[in-house]
Amino acid sequence: MDIRPLQASDSLDDLTRLLHAAYASLAARGWNFTAVDQPVEVTRQRLYDAQAFVAVAMGQIVGTVAIRGPKPAGETYIADPPPPLYTTPGTAILSQLGVHPDWRGQRVAERLIDTAETWAAAQGLHQIALDTAEPAAALRNRYARRGYAEVGVVQWQGKTYRSVLMCKPLHAVQPTPALP
Repeated sequence: MDIRPLQASDSLDDLTRLLHAAYASLAARGWNFTAVDQPVEVTRQRLYDAQAFVAVAMGQIVGTVAIRGPKPAGETYIADPPPPLYTTPGTAILSQLGVHPDWRGQRVAERLIDTAETWAAAQGLHQIALDTAEPAAALRNRYARRGYAEVGVVQWQGKTYRSVLMCKPLHAVQPTPALP
């Protein structure tokens, strides 16, 4: 399996289907995450100004994550104004993390998050933020094990749950010295 940036030749239809499959178990719990049923156009909008990475195995995209810098204060976030954390200078925003159910348990999500965190640090961003459903204890615990701390809550318009905002400091990436 390889992790690489999303390419223009990659199908957003396929990426959207992957997100639907990845989030189906959350939908079964009654949590209407945006990725549960978002149309391709919403996938495209959510990737605007973001760097997406994909995990590819046997020629198929089996996982994805998006990472971007802070949102401008006037920009909406899934139809809502973003919380102040998401507009704080130096803050990266992690979103749309999804792994196909057939590939769970193989550290695909961990590798995708590692890649996103490395990208954000290389951009000079000093912290990374995300949100997830407050009742999703397993997801919250996954992020906590990676050093993310809960820093607030937000109720997104139309969601069946409150979201927990989580944040983690990033360490600067040291450039690789050039070989003589």
